[in-house]
Amino acid sequence: MASYRHLARIAVMQTLFSYEFRNQQVPPDLKSNTAEFGDKLTDISFAQSLLDGIIKHQKQIQKIITEEAPEWPYDRIALIDRVILQMGTYEIMFSDDVPPVVAINEAIEIVKVFGDLNSGKFINGVLSTIMNKYKKS
Repeated sequence: MASYRHLARIAVMQTLFSYEFRNQQVPPDLKSNTAEFGDKLTDISFAQSLLDGIIKHQKQIQKIITEEAPEWPYDRIALIDRVILQMGTYEIMFSDDVPPVVAINEAIEIVKVFGDLNSGKFINGVLSTIMNKYKKS
């Protein structure tokens, strides 16, 4: 059974996907994406915080991803991979309550379901590089 936070991340990923797909012209609608989980995801505070943080830091996140995936121009990264990278990067860089390794593992688990066959390796490589470069203990 998926954890509460895992479901919240999926809802955020779906919301970001729709937000990006519509060229950020339509405000993100997290509630409709969390509603599909019914009673498994009644408290959306974690999801809302994650979504708000990603949108707030979007330019910094894009810059970091661009620097750490130089072979892939940002706009050429598959949209699903890009929004999952945004989530993972935000959690690694700006979240104090999620260990970077957990953020990477969650991103990989989500991309296994929604991405293509090579997405997991790509996401793992980029997020691991970000973690190792920016989160040295």
